[in-house]
Amino acid sequence: MTSAWSRSRMAACIDHTLLKPVATDEQIVQLCREALASKFASVCVNPCHIRLAAAHLSHSPVKACSVIGFPLGAHTTRIKAAEAGLAVAEGAAEVDMVISIGALKSGRLLDVEDDIRQVVAAAGGALVKVIIETCFLTDTEKVTACRLAMNAGAGFVKTSTGFGSGGAAVADVRLMRSTVGSALGVKASGGVRTLADALAMLEAGANRIGTSSGMEILSQIPA
Repeated sequence: MTSAWSRSRMAACIDHTLLKPVATDEQIVQLCREALASKFASVCVNPCHIRLAAAHLSHSPVKACSVIGFPLGAHTTRIKAAEAGLAVAEGAAEVDMVISIGALKSGRLLDVEDDIRQVVAAAGGALVKVIIETCFLTDTEKVTACRLAMNAGAGFVKTSTGFGSGGAAVADVRLMRSTVGSALGVKASGGVRTLADALAMLEAGANRIGTSSGMEILSQIPA
């Protein structure tokens, strides 16, 4: 399968990510330079860095992406919506939001759907990816979360924040893809560090990879 993937094709699937709390402005600028040179799909950063990232990515096909309600998903809906609206106003073309995990596990499904729907509305047309944090969910809950994201108008479902007890798993990506069909994108994120990892996720049905190892993954593909 590797031979079918050029560096440019793989790069177009990658969200080049830096979400460490100690990330510096200099590191964000370097992230953007790498993304521009490699033509990654997006640069994914914390909200405090979105203005800087968007400025460096302006007039390029690489999107600026911010995380919302990250990493716990435990913010109130009003705060998540406000955070999404501000991120878009500061240049985010994509936002990755964390669902209200506790509400899902409590059976408050309408609250979970409303949480997503309000972020989608606040994003004003920016692509919304919904992080369901698979490591904390049963398979039934994973399916339910994906369906709620579809109902609420999201564009993607995403496996993980990378800050939970586990990251992306091939079985979860397959389950998510089988649930959403072609209606939504599927993003595999968390622990995807090698070309083999990325290829396994893409083969399972992901069409976007979130990783801080994008440069290493590309280096493993023959030029």
